[in-house]
Amino acid sequence: MRTFFQTKEAALKNRKWILIDAENKIVGRVASEVAAILRGKNNPAFTPHNDDGDFVIVVNAAKIKFSGNKEKDKLYHVHSGYVSGLRTDTVSDLRQQKPEEIMKRAVWGMLPHTALGRRQLKKLKIFAGAEHIHAAQTPELTSSL
Repeated sequence: MRTFFQTKEAALKNRKWILIDAENKIVGRVASEVAAILRGKNNPAFTPHNDDGDFVIVVNAAKIKFSGNKEKDKLYHVHSGYVSGLRTDTVSDLRQQKPEEIMKRAVWGMLPHTALGRRQLKKLKIFAGAEHIHAAQTPELTSSL
């Protein structure tokens, strides 16, 4: 018996759009579910070296929660590459400036840090509010979270 590997063409035909409402949910739990969907681990024909995951739309990213004291204690670092170019933001600062960035960074931390992972991250669409622009794709609302 030979091992079955799904081809790229077959994966492109089977892609779906999945809608996740992140309101009042913990960041890490939502991010792990989103990362699994983006990779395609929820499909029975999962192939690790192919991009065979689905598209994911996350709404209400501004209303996502953290457990414990992470709202005050967690820090996000960005470095410009120049001397003294380190910028540090807390969760509350980042939530005011770019609320989508919190979810994006959490999901990116759970994806492979390769060219395949970058391609999979492009299938993630995050919106701070309840409205999104992908209604034409008829996303399925998931209730697994």
